[in-house]
Amino acid sequence: MSQLLEDFLRYVKVNTRSDEKATTIPTTPGQVDLALQLKEQLEELGLQEVTYFEKNSFVIGALKGNPKKSAIGFIAHVDTADFNAENVRPQVFHQYKGQEVILNTEKKIVLSPQQFPNLKDYIGETLITTDGTTLLGADDKAGIAEIIDALRHLKQIPLKERGDVWVAFGPDEEIGKGADNFEVTDFPVDFAYTIDSGRVGHFEYETFNAAKIEISIEGTSVHPGTAYGQLVNAIKIGEAIDSHLPQAEVPELTQGYEGFYLLNKFQGDISFAALDYIIRDHDHAKFLARKEELVAIIAKLNETFTYPRITYRLFDQYYNMKEIIDQEPRVVDYALAAMKNLGIKPIITPFRGGTDGSKISYKGIATPNLFTGGENFHGQYEFITLEAMEKARDTIIEIVKVAAAAE
Repeated sequence: MSQLLEDFLRYVKVNTRSDEKATTIPTTPGQVDLALQLKEQLEELGLQEVTYFEKNSFVIGALKGNPKKSAIGFIAHVDTADFNAENVRPQVFHQYKGQEVILNTEKKIVLSPQQFPNLKDYIGETLITTDGTTLLGADDKAGIAEIIDALRHLKQIPLKERGDVWVAFGPDEEIGKGADNFEVTDFPVDFAYTIDSGRVGHFEYETFNAAKIEISIEGTSVHPGTAYGQLVNAIKIGEAIDSHLPQAEVPELTQGYEGFYLLNKFQGDISFAALDYIIRDHDHAKFLARKEELVAIIAKLNETFTYPRITYRLFDQYYNMKEIIDQEPRVVDYALAAMKNLGIKPIITPFRGGTDGSKISYKGIATPNLFTGGENFHGQYEFITLEAMEKARDTIIEIVKVAAAAE
């Protein structure tokens, strides 16, 4: 078994599911377990300045090189998404032939090319799947394994022929918290990449600007028999807020650069209701306008009451990394050159989400997002192939080579 595959299979068996409701750093103990395993592995590989930072649960280390060349960082997250991650049992199918894969005989769970046509793209490769009851965790343990294996190969390049290579493995990306605590002073690189995207070739350096608004509505509950002129239904007020928003500007009806509002939560009764929206747009001016529009709707509705019944908390979550990456164009140029050298066709689209790189870029390190090779993330049908992981690993190595040659 290749070391890359062996590492990956070991990592996915550690339950690192994050917990949005927790207040600890990291939010779950399994993330610490894997982080400490990775610290030990980095030390065994001979990296320097290997540290597990309890303040933010990041493991960081450096493969030192020529200080006259750019220092490059590679980042992956240890946590997995909000789906069952207990007792992950990966299955490996060598020389996949394009057939249906029975993930779980007892529960009749099948990974089928009819439902997921992309499976046909991996005929002849080593397919790695779940057992149908958990996610796999390729997001982002494939990224971790690819970075680790790249380090093994980079160690063979003479020091004078490459710059420093720094790596960081951190927590709670899936709940949008991990990078908030990332300290760029602990990661002295010129630019970096998160290895956290999907299909081979995916490369993202444009993300949404993102905000969240939490709305509270005070109603007045009165017996319906005597409700005239007195009852104020908080549920109806919530419906009114939503009805005033552009009804076509929702995730299910938008794509590409189109922004949206998403009513993410709506719960309550006559006396009280709570709504949560997320607001997204790639364009910063449109992003600001979306926030202002929702606030204006609330203000207008409040004017219809004898006192303000609607209160809210509005806060930004992350911003479009492109504004920072445009100031460091070589981070894109080197990745594109590396993929060209390896015969990989880049798939560049505006990412309709955010990554740790969104926040890290605004902390001062331009950090676009590169592929891991996985598909169907965050669920029981997640899969990846060894060959896709090898392509991701080779892209990491080639970026270091391209950067060193250009400098």
